[in-house]
Amino acid sequence: MSKWQSERSIHEMLKDTPPLRESSDSITSGTEPKFPTSRSMPFPPAYVPPDVSQNGGAGSSTLLRAGSSKLDAIRNWGVSTYKCTKQILYEKLGKSSRTVDTELEAQIEMLRETQRKYNGVLRLSGALTQQLAAAAHTQRALGEAFAELAQKSPELQNQFLYNADTQRTLTRNGETLLAALHFFNNSLNTLTNKTIEDTLLTIRQYEAARVEYDAYRSELEAGRAAPEPALAQVERQRRHYERLRDDSAVKLRLLHENRVKVMNKQLLLFHNAVSAYFSGNNVALEAAVRHFNIHTSSAAGGAPAPLARRPCPRP
Repeated sequence: MSKWQSERSIHEMLKDTPPLRESSDSITSGTEPKFPTSRSMPFPPAYVPPDVSQNGGAGSSTLLRAGSSKLDAIRNWGVSTYKCTKQILYEKLGKSSRTVDTELEAQIEMLRETQRKYNGVLRLSGALTQQLAAAAHTQRALGEAFAELAQKSPELQNQFLYNADTQRTLTRNGETLLAALHFFNNSLNTLTNKTIEDTLLTIRQYEAARVEYDAYRSELEAGRAAPEPALAQVERQRRHYERLRDDSAVKLRLLHENRVKVMNKQLLLFHNAVSAYFSGNNVALEAAVRHFNIHTSSAAGGAPAPLARRPCPRP
């Protein structure tokens, strides 16, 4: 196609195209709108546009007050965290003094050490319980195997039956011992990880209050804050610290009394049950669990039986 023909075709296309004014008028002069407007699409019944002309001032002030209170809380938390972190660091570096209650601090350290040792005893007692449970399972299977062989070996029937009865008796006595050990473990776990931990929670709150009190006190003594507001803040922190200190002292005293009572009972149970089982004193083993009202899985089968219920056959 030549250049002249190309230009001619373009002119013809432009000639056929309506003017821009006509095009615009054809869009806006229709009887129905081409695009939706606010009149053609009313708001749904569940939604009503807010009238900000009347209530806008009150709503805005409420939002401003809420936002301001949140900002104040975040700012106060940040300032308090900074001061406490600085106080802890300065205490470690020896640049700041700390409030110390010598007697209470010694009791707290002793309690934490007691909890660590009790957790060690609980771990070892749990391991012993698992090992004895595995031994009882093996003894039960061995007794069943002896009983089955007694039916198939007439010439060794008495010997197999004697060993089957012995293993069954050991299994029942082992279940009685396991019931006592489970009772001991559950009680020690409750004391260590619930009762003691509850007291330590109050102690941690007391220690945090002590750090915060010392942080504001040190700032006041160094003259880095306005005297009157700082003095009032130090007084509030001092009262909070002393209240938690007294609460911790009371909880420590009550915990000591409860711990001695619980451990006295549990240690007596552990000693009586374990010594009776390994010495073969089945009557004492049953008396030990009965004294503490412990339910045993072998209760349906009666009391633990002596090891030799039938005479040992001679070769």
